[in-house]
Formats: sequence, structure tokens, C-alpha cells
Amino acid sequence: MTLIRSIAATAAVLIGLAAGSALAADPNPLPSYKGDPSETSVSGLSSGAYMAVQYQVAFSSTVKGAGIIAGGPYYCAAGNILYAGICMGQVPFVPPNPALMVAAAQGFADLGQIDPLSSLQNDRIYIFSGTSDTVVRQQAVDAAASFFKQAGVPTANIAYVKDVPAGHAVITPAFGNACDANASPYISYCVVDGQGYDQAGAILQHIYGALKPPATTLTGKIVSFNQRNFAAATTGMADEAFVYVPQSCTQGAKCKVHIALHGCVQSAAVVGDDFYVDTGYNRWADTNDILVLYPQVNASTIPFNPQGCWDWFGYTGLNYAVKSGAQLAAIKAMVDTLIAKQ
Repeated sequence: MTLIRSIAATAAVLIGLAAGSALAADPNPLPSYKGDPSETSVSGLSSGAYMAVQYQVAFSSTVKGAGIIAGGPYYCAAGNILYAGICMGQVPFVPPNPALMVAAAQGFADLGQIDPLSSLQNDRIYIFSGTSDTVVRQQAVDAAASFFKQAGVPTANIAYVKDVPAGHAVITPAFGNACDANASPYISYCVVDGQGYDQAGAILQHIYGALKPPATTLTGKIVSFNQRNFAAATTGMADEAFVYVPQSCTQGAKCKVHIALHGCVQSAAVVGDDFYVDTGYNRWADTNDILVLYPQVNASTIPFNPQGCWDWFGYTGLNYAVKSGAQLAAIKAMVDTLIAKQ
């Protein structure tokens, strides 16, 4: 998560690269499980959190909630990597201005490039910022909470957890680094009120309401699929991605879809299966008819993305934060495939 170190060296290269090469053949397609189109949600860590914000805002009419772990407000960088430091809360006393981001979102909505902001009014947003996070600091995450309030999400629909002494990580009840770590694989174990903090469960239950207890033994399976069917190499997205499929989803259940987005240097190419196996989403998904989609983005030279971050500052083109953005459109197409009726 050392994105700041590369800002000055990479600024001129990152802006304006478009995704335009031909897609490869599809030897391992993503299956359809005829999921429920009204029950989609998204979450992510770090760059995945910024991407989750973008997905929630762009497709708010079909996304019912988001989990934002160490992420800032929508369109914070405005297509300019030089603003990344401010957007990550790294500039003392200069937090992001959420009012400007709401104005930008409203402009995109007026042009039909994202869904109307009024569609956010019924959505449910979970936000988390660890007090020991040195990568995305709390003033940036505070701005994310303020953005959603100013954009029309009722205060009662926003859960903002900001008092856990966690570092930069997805938090689990039983796996990972020490709670205050800011280190790979960016998954940490924290104790809150005497028990392990189950962040995946906190996110999913805030969005969907009360759920059945998580599985102790999984009945489903991880399915890998060819991501090239949805995203050309020039998007920075990996060849392969994953989806967790509960057994019930193969037996006729009308399953929900949750998109879980890894952070920088946290794709499968870097941390193996840690993110898509050990963050806890699958245990909750198994007993609650939830397909968990794990899209992947890797480090690349074209586009120039040395940390393997999701695009929240414009390396795939200036439309990165609207529906037509290369990565947003690819993820939406994956979701549409999972819920397709044929």
C-alpha cells in the first residue's frame, strides 16, 4: 500500500489511458446463477473501497448498499493522481471537500452518466476507519461519510465505525496480522468488546439486515473464471477472477450478489487466496444465499499501475468514475451475468 511513494514519478503517465484492445477468447466463462437483481451490494478495502464508492454511486438504482473500509469520497481525485495525497488524508489539515464531490456527482447524474443521486436515499452504507491506519487516514474517511450524507443517504442508514485500533486492513475474527498492522496481506485480527471483530458480517448485516449465523463448514465452492471476457488487458484487470458459490445457489435459490474488492497489492497474484478465502465473506454467504464476486486487478505497465490498485484517479481514462468507465462497466457486466435468467 505504498501508493504515495509513486505519485510524483507516475503522474504524467497515469492520466488518459483508455481501454480499447480486443478481448481474448473465453475458455472459462462466468456461469449464470439466476441471482436476484434487487439484492446487489459492494464492499472494498483501500483502492477497493474507493472503487466500491464509485460503483455504489454510479449504479445506485441497482445497488442497495456498500461497505467502505479505509476509503474516501466519490470522485475525490477528479482524474488527477496529484490529488491522491489529499484524498488519502495524508495532507495534515487539508481534508477532501465532500461538497465538491457531491457537486461533481450531481453533474454526472444530470448528464445521465450515473444514476440519479435520489437513488441513494434507500441505500445502506457501512464505513470503517481504524485509528492506527497510516495509509488512508481518518480525515479522508470522515469525508466519505460526509459525502454520503450530503448526497442524500439518511444518517440512520450509515454505520461509521472509527474507534477500533486497527491498521490498514480488512478485519476478521480469527485470521491475519496484529490489529494495528499496516502490512501485507492487509487482513488483520482485532478484538472488540471481548470478541473477534467480524467485519464481513458487520457489512453484510448492515446492508441486508439480520442474517443466519455464518457457516462453520462451507458447502459451496470457489469458481474461477476468465475475466478477459469482461475486461481487456488495457484496463489493468487480471486474466482470472473468482466467485464464491454457495451450494444453495446451484440448487435454485434466488441468490443475492455481493462484490468484494481487494486493495492495492492485494490481488490473488500477490496474496494468493487470502482475500477471497480468509476475509470471512464466504462463511456468511454460505448460509445466506449470497454469491460473492471477487474481481481482480493486477500491477501493470500498460496501463501504468505498479501497485495493482483499482482505478479511482483516472489511469483507465477520464470516465473512470461513471457507468462507462472500463472497470466499473466490467464489474457491472459480471454482476449482470451472475443474475442473468438464461
